[in-house]
Amino acid sequence: MNITELTVHELKEKLEKKELTSYEITKAYTDRIAEKEKDVQAFVTTLEADALEQAKKMDKKIESGKAKSTLTGIPIGIKDNMCTKGVKTTCSSKMLEDFIAPYDATVMDKINDEELINLGKLNMDEFAMGGSTEHSYFHVTRNPWNLNKVPGGSSGGSAAAVAAGMVPWALGTDTGGSIREPAAFCGVVGLKPTYGLVSRYGVVAFASSLDQVGPITKDVTDAAMLLNIIAGKDNMDTTSVERPKVDYVQALKNDVKGLKIAVPKEFFGEGINAEVKENLEKAIETYKELGAEVSEVSLDIAEYALASYYIIACAEASSNLGRFDGVRYGHRAKEYSNVKELITNSRTEGFGPEVKRRIILGTYVLSSGYYDAYYKKAQQVRTLVMNEFKKVLDKYDVILTPTSPTVAFDIGSKINDPLAMYLADICTVSVNIAGLPGISIPCGVDSEGMPVGMQLIGNRFAEETLLNAAYTFEQKIKFREQYKPEFKK
Repeated sequence: MNITELTVHELKEKLEKKELTSYEITKAYTDRIAEKEKDVQAFVTTLEADALEQAKKMDKKIESGKAKSTLTGIPIGIKDNMCTKGVKTTCSSKMLEDFIAPYDATVMDKINDEELINLGKLNMDEFAMGGSTEHSYFHVTRNPWNLNKVPGGSSGGSAAAVAAGMVPWALGTDTGGSIREPAAFCGVVGLKPTYGLVSRYGVVAFASSLDQVGPITKDVTDAAMLLNIIAGKDNMDTTSVERPKVDYVQALKNDVKGLKIAVPKEFFGEGINAEVKENLEKAIETYKELGAEVSEVSLDIAEYALASYYIIACAEASSNLGRFDGVRYGHRAKEYSNVKELITNSRTEGFGPEVKRRIILGTYVLSSGYYDAYYKKAQQVRTLVMNEFKKVLDKYDVILTPTSPTVAFDIGSKINDPLAMYLADICTVSVNIAGLPGISIPCGVDSEGMPVGMQLIGNRFAEETLLNAAYTFEQKIKFREQYKPEFKK
């Protein structure tokens, strides 16, 4: 039995039957990290010794009947923009290279309440700005399917660690596709919940009206289990929404008969890789075989949503990152002669090129004389995008699109072409603009053996429908049984 290939629900079952201990599970993962981390580079901070100590304590709790949860003793990985008390939270930036959080994010409180074991903090694009995890201050994370390819971003460390079997599941954040795109590139499941379903308190902000925490997992059942843990109203986050408690695992019925699926023709046009399109077309036929009703629709919003997203996201980033000035927070330059120079030097040294690019763009669109022309216009387009989605989702249960127009690309191939990198988000950003839930699941591989991701988009707080649609497809094609990462070099 290879412990690191098991899903979390399989690990949970083996713990309950006393076929495995928490220590055995955790040790299998720390051994896997020791074996694969040098190739994949998914972590910023590893916590192997602490994790093994925690596992021993959890085994004693389980043995004495004092475990607080059915998931007590299961390990997890955490994206490095979520505050973890006593552990570095760097956002993969020189600006926060030595920051140790004095408190836990709400999602970490929930993880700790379930007595999950933190294996470490996972690499990301600096301050979550990027789509390839090449913009980390520390190192480039590599895709376990092919080590010369990017894992996607910004939650590339989370997706790569799950795909490589270095963590059983992980938390990521999604501002414009940062959970779904890396999940697609790494052949795993990534869920971006409805805006407001999961607390953002203690998550270092990129764009506050777009950011959302979500699960990256081996399969849909695990995604539903992790969403059960992290969802819920939080008084520390005024944007979190009061909702009736839902068991998302119970929503997995393996039945999509009568499910109405909309396929927007604009997402399958120019710019979509032929093999990605071919895999998506096969997925559509699979849904028809399963009894779903599939119809082509028009949703002509992608290019407008992309432009609107980058204006809003950069504007909010410019505002949120203003606090990192060497005075209040973040890296402080050693050489300066006055306060202005201190701030300038600290920010120049502390931020990488992609973060600087977005701060400059955001400051520009918020500046006097340009605010109405850009930021206000982008917010008006945002309303238009929401209304267009509403029209489709009033008639259909789910919208089906590619997660990304391409499979994972070569490391270094787009790093000097920001526009090409931004265009890779064209299928995902509209979901964040509208505040809707979206999930990416693998639907096949291309001729080079790289995973292809399918995105399903649902109505606000319709995660149950979304998860069941993904689960039913997953049970039919059994992707994990057919394909595994090969760590090609």
